[in-house]
Amino acid sequence: MKENILDVDNLHVSFKTRNGEITAVKGVSFSLKKGETLAIVGESGSGKSVTAKSIMRLLPKHSAVIPQGEIKFEGQDLLELSLKDMQQVRGSKISMVFQDPMTSLNPTMKIGKQIMEGLKKHQTLTKSEARQRALEMLELVGIPNAKKRLDAYPHQFSGGMRQRVVIAMALACIPQVLIADEPTTALDVTIQAQILQLMKNLQEKMDTAIVLITHDLGVVANMADKVAVMYAGEVVEYGTLDEIFYETQHPYTLGLLGSMPNLNAKRSEPLIPIPGSPPDLATLGTGCPFAARCPYTMAVCHDYHPRKTELSESHSVLCWLQDSRTPENHAPETVGSAQR
Repeated sequence: MKENILDVDNLHVSFKTRNGEITAVKGVSFSLKKGETLAIVGESGSGKSVTAKSIMRLLPKHSAVIPQGEIKFEGQDLLELSLKDMQQVRGSKISMVFQDPMTSLNPTMKIGKQIMEGLKKHQTLTKSEARQRALEMLELVGIPNAKKRLDAYPHQFSGGMRQRVVIAMALACIPQVLIADEPTTALDVTIQAQILQLMKNLQEKMDTAIVLITHDLGVVANMADKVAVMYAGEVVEYGTLDEIFYETQHPYTLGLLGSMPNLNAKRSEPLIPIPGSPPDLATLGTGCPFAARCPYTMAVCHDYHPRKTELSESHSVLCWLQDSRTPENHAPETVGSAQR
């Protein structure tokens, strides 16, 4: 059995603001093995990207605080590394693909030079060897006429091709973990499918573990082995793909699944959105942060925060409905065959 390559345990992240310290990530825990894909899903503002940037140590120094938690990569806590040591990890062992490739690429530098930069920093390659490796990576991610495109600038590529270039940069040093922060959001569905298939193919070749951040459950169904559902900075449900889709236990996860288009439904059937909006993290009360939007809410939900309930070795949920202290079982029916 493979050992965990990445372990995030009880991670808390806060930001200093004029109105005081706001907790953006609260008690997040998950693990990842080589070759696995973990999808982190949730609405905007749920803490997905902050969690990813915490792993990469890319949070703003002057405002971000990590008061507790561990991020262990191959047994080493990344939060204890010096900046110099962390720079050796970024790009070579853990890489990240950001949502908008134009924010990741330098518009004044040729594509080949940008890929070579990371190779020369992390590997003992000559300039010609680094250029050859950059060429191989462009060919690997499906860039046509790759030799000529090495000397092109980012604005000379389409959105989908720029995303392929960013993936080539991230995988150039063959990292063990790839973090993809909504890598297909800005792309049309045809290009999106190509990028996702590319990531799956590269994962099989390199045995890379992937942390995929997305709000698209269709992408999750095609890519993930495990799923962490985040809401208001917390992982409210965590489990395998089948457990999250077919044995759903948290009302928020049910809401996300219920708002997906169903290809088997009649045209007249409307989508069912989750009512309300995500809470303001600066004004969270003591109860469950989803209580105001939950159709199954109880009196205890408004006053006391739920504790984690372990449903199986791989499946856990943060909800009063499954808590053993709840006198009556009010749990909603699981999605089951309705999602099949």
